[in-house]
Amino acid sequence: MSPAMIFDIHLALGYVPWLLCFGAYAWPRLKAMDRLEAQRAIATLHSFRFFGLVFMLPGVVGPNLPAGFAILAAYGDFATGLLAMLALLTARRHQLFWPLVIAFNLVGAVDLVVDYYQGVQLGLPDLAGELGAAYAIPILYVPLLMITHIAAFYLLMRRRPEAVQGSHPR
Repeated sequence: MSPAMIFDIHLALGYVPWLLCFGAYAWPRLKAMDRLEAQRAIATLHSFRFFGLVFMLPGVVGPNLPAGFAILAAYGDFATGLLAMLALLTARRHQLFWPLVIAFNLVGAVDLVVDYYQGVQLGLPDLAGELGAAYAIPILYVPLLMITHIAAFYLLMRRRPEAVQGSHPR
């Protein structure tokens, strides 16, 4: 089996255990939570995306990792992480919190989609070994990030119960 095929299998199968775990444990709890608390939980996970800067760290990734992928992925993750941290810091100021929740989810989801696209365009599956220690990020971490972005968007668009709609905005 070629390294590219192994990488592609890892990318695809990385979603399976996270979807099973998320569906069984996280999703039922997030749906039952207050909207603000659910988004705070998701923002907390995404606040660790500053770690994506590792894609630009020599010695962690190989010298032949395409710069077009590494730089875009690193700064997209970094921006998402900072926006998520800002959202967490403003949770008590709803007029700031909700726009930051939307921003970190939009930036983060677009970042992941663009990273997948760039990875394919630049032949990343053939160069997967150049990810070095960062190999685990797209295989183990990115699927959970994408799943939680989708969940966050769903929760943002979901209608609130009538009793809650009449109260102050969150």
